[in-house]
Order: sequence, then structure tokens, then C-alpha cells
Amino acid sequence: MNKTLIIVAHPNMQDSVINKRWIKELALYPEKFTIHDLYSTYPDEQINVEQEQALIESHDNLVLQFPIYWFNCTPLLKKWLDEVFTYGWAYGSKGKKLMGKKIALAVSLGSKKEEYQEPFTLTNLLRPFEATINYVNGHYQGAFTLYGTHTEPDKVSITQQIIEQNAKDYVQFLSDL
Repeated sequence: MNKTLIIVAHPNMQDSVINKRWIKELALYPEKFTIHDLYSTYPDEQINVEQEQALIESHDNLVLQFPIYWFNCTPLLKKWLDEVFTYGWAYGSKGKKLMGKKIALAVSLGSKKEEYQEPFTLTNLLRPFEATINYVNGHYQGAFTLYGTHTEPDKVSITQQIIEQNAKDYVQFLSDL
């Protein structure tokens, strides 16, 4: 059985709706998923690169889970990518540790889907991640998403029922990697 490492990068997990729910659902399947929360592991943002690389190497699949922040990933996830995906490990003539690894994204978006129109569709916004995965010779598996997760009462566009179904769909998406 393949085991998937979920790199969670949400700086305000206590206020999260969907990322907390996704983690709760994933935790039901410890034999399938390892949940690794960057913000709780590195509150000082001092990343242990060797530890992170070893963790990735010990898993078959990798998923980056984060909320979209200003049309990008969260700051600590960007730092993690910059420091962990190193020359000689992730890329370069000897950097083959991610070669062939299935890598996916799981992103939550506060705004409704209609707000992401050409040329700023989610697919376009996630192209740098797809390019990175391609550059390290991983196999991009696409993105699992949930739009409309904003927590302001006048902006909430999803119901608890949608959130519950989405969490189950997330597990299925990951199980199909």
C-alpha cells in the first residue's frame, strides 16, 4: 500500500474551517496518510532540511495542502519548498529523490470560484507548482480544491454538508493517487 505525506501549511489553523476538517478526516486513516503541519512543527520557521527530506523519502506520494494567500501559497510553504527541494537532492544531475513521485496539491480558497476568471484562473495560479513538480521530475497529480471557505458571515458560500462531503472526497482523491 502506498503511503502519502501531507504537508499542511496553514498559518492560522485554529481559525480554519476546511483545512482543519480535511486533517480530521485524514487522521481516520493513519495507515494511508502522514499529516505534517509545518506551522506547528516550525513555529520559529527554522526548517530542518535533512529531517524534511528523510520524511519525504519515506513516503510514496506527496501532497501540499494550503489555503491560497494572495494568489499563492503561504509564506512558510514557500520557504519550505526553497529550502527542502535542494540541488543535488531534488534536481540536478544527482538530484533524483523526487523522480517519479506522485505529487498533488490540496488548496482551499476563501473566494467563490466565479472570482477566479481568465487570466487568473486557479489552474493558471497553480502553474508554478506544476512547473516545480515537473522540474524535479515528479508526476503532477493535479489539485483538489474547495472554493468559498471564507469565514466572514456575509461571505460564507458553503454549507456544513458541502464541507463534510468535500472532506470525504479529499480522502478519495488521495486514495486514488
